[in-house]
Amino acid sequence: MTTHHSAADRNPGWVEIHPLVVRITHWINAFAILIMVASGLRIHNADPILPFRIFNELTLGAGLAGATQWHFAAMWLLVANGLAYLIYGFVSGHLRRKLLPIRPMDVIRDVVAALKGRLSHEDLSTYNAAQRAAYLTVIVSIVVLVVSGIAIWKPVQFQEITALLGGFDNARIVHFAAMSVLVAVVLVHMVMVLMVPKTFPTMITGHARRENSPTKGSTS
Repeated sequence: MTTHHSAADRNPGWVEIHPLVVRITHWINAFAILIMVASGLRIHNADPILPFRIFNELTLGAGLAGATQWHFAAMWLLVANGLAYLIYGFVSGHLRRKLLPIRPMDVIRDVVAALKGRLSHEDLSTYNAAQRAAYLTVIVSIVVLVVSGIAIWKPVQFQEITALLGGFDNARIVHFAAMSVLVAVVLVHMVMVLMVPKTFPTMITGHARRENSPTKGSTS
């Protein structure tokens, strides 16, 4: 019988941080979110629900029709990719291992430590409480975006969802609010990557050098 060994198994000086499925879905997700946000802002400019407009240079699409086409194309990509990630996460236990438990006091402690520049990043294979809360917020925000997006897209066919969100206009506000939360978390994530640049290669290669324990196994 032939046993498969990962790169981390073959080289004990390295530990697996992100499995291949997680890396692929991460980058597809980033691309889909970028397209959806840019096109969604152009849709907002064409038919604003809030009393302000976004600079067109930050938007995508030729008017309402063009932006809508981009938005729907990215939406299907985001939904399919998100489902693939969630199915993998639940079946493999990845979500449970990486995102749980989340304790409010731990989150507050790590956020304060991060603001003071004192948050440890020695063990890249384990998410701290602030990271777990941020990634869970991303998942919840995307779910809210999809649900409110359905209410906006088909308000009559899915009138129960539309009514639950307080009507068509409120569904648009909920959609915009969820997008704003998602963008805020992504921007903070990017700042943290710039502050701890060694985290970036792991999302490409999937591995990092072991820091302390030579016997520590993968926690992906």
